Amino acid sequence: MDVSEAQSAVLSLLRRVSPSALPRVIQWMRSSSEIEELTCSNAEVLLHSIADYLRDCLPVEAMVSSEKQAMENIQRIQKPTLHVDAFLYNDEIIDSLCEEGKLSRNYCMSCGSTKTAPLDFLSHSFSIPELKFLFHHALPDLNGKTLLDVGSRLGAVLYAGYVYSSASKLEGVEINAEFCDLQEEVIKKYRFFDRLQVHHSDICSQKTLLHQADVVVLNNVFEYFLNKEEQMKAWIFMYENLRNKGCLVVTVPSLKESFCKLQINIQLSQWVEEIELDTDLFVGPDTDQEALSDIHLYRVL
Repeated sequence: MDVSEAQSAVLSLLRRVSPSALPRVIQWMRSSSEIEELTCSNAEVLLHSIADYLRDCLPVEAMVSSEKQAMENIQRIQKPTLHVDAFLYNDEIIDSLCEEGKLSRNYCMSCGSTKTAPLDFLSHSFSIPELKFLFHHALPDLNGKTLLDVGSRLGAVLYAGYVYSSASKLEGVEINAEFCDLQEEVIKKYRFFDRLQVHHSDICSQKTLLHQADVVVLNNVFEYFLNKEEQMKAWIFMYENLRNKGCLVVTVPSLKESFCKLQINIQLSQWVEEIELDTDLFVGPDTDQEALSDIHLYRVL
């Protein structure tokens, strides 16, 4: 049964429900744990297990003391912003932390008053629904392919690539030693070492990895961790070395947005072509269409 046939079947069934019962049936479809279970696979269960493990290894903000520059950059954002790692914390967990007083969704606009406003949340990781979208809907079959995650951080992309795809090799490059150690612990604990490898390195010293990659992921990779001069250097390095024709490049935000902020004079149309993605999809109970629309996919020319 394809999508249109499934839609017709569901509508046909709902038309048979009495008008008085229809609102309750629709509400059940929206909130039922049975419906939710249909979208949850063993892969998600494993990813949630990894997230549980990592939450116990990190402070609530999921940042480490060696990320001083990233912390300072977040503090400079005009609107008060809190780093909440999307791989580790879904809405349900955030609500629980708020109830416990360990986290807040709001900040006081006038100290001592009840005048508050919502905090902006920033994540350097994809959420599990975003990872499911990436591997099930955005990227093609990765059988026999190599994926490289630049700035792999906690390793969320690598773990999702392991359980959601048949990629032959999943490699991460991470400049922060503490996060490399955490990734190595997960790889060992969950026995991912047959296809997954993490390199403690600056991507600007890893030409070979870029040359060998079939897919390169760049999720909020440079902006908060490097000054502007270093960011420009890193992007120019990517432009000069990410030249494998047909290589797919996943970015958040778009390359255009990143380059405009830095005023980098690179003609994107001579380097890559953007592939349009259908983000109007339900990929889990925490699906965030706005977050999905921030994901951009390109093909190297």
